[in-house]
Amino acid sequence: MLRLIAFQLGSEVSYDELGKQLGMSRNTVERYLDLLEKVFVVYRLGAFARNLRKEVTKAGKWYFYDNGIRNAITGDFSPLAVRSDLGALWENYILSERRKVSLNRRRHTDFYFWRTYDKQEIDLVEESGGVLSAFEIKWGRKKASLPKAFEKAYPDVDFKVIHRENYLEFIDYKR
Repeated sequence: MLRLIAFQLGSEVSYDELGKQLGMSRNTVERYLDLLEKVFVVYRLGAFARNLRKEVTKAGKWYFYDNGIRNAITGDFSPLAVRSDLGALWENYILSERRKVSLNRRRHTDFYFWRTYDKQEIDLVEESGGVLSAFEIKWGRKKASLPKAFEKAYPDVDFKVIHRENYLEFIDYKR
């Protein structure tokens, strides 16, 4: 199961599909993932939605608390320069470190991803104290903009692109 999750890093995961591939029921898959989450191996990022008909609401993405565990499961310790999964590893690292800092500082922050059925997406949506923030996570300095559907539905959102030059400030939660 962890191997399947590792190869779907940063993508939506279907419990039914996992169950079919592993010969398990959906309920068994959910129980195993719940256990793996409770022992801090993986965590689920749920979908953010506020009643827009085009927003994905049921899916979830699974991430590892530690990229080293993920790399061990996939058997890939190649240098970053030759990794085909660099974007997913970077996203996993940023999300997991942001969550850890939030938990360690006892900040009540809810973490989500956002996607529409027509593939508009935001890597991370945070809600804390009634304030909504959206983040796009990029390895390079690529330009990214807030999807129009999200901007229209949530006009007061704070949006930032997180990349190699500003991630330390982001992870440290100094905002």
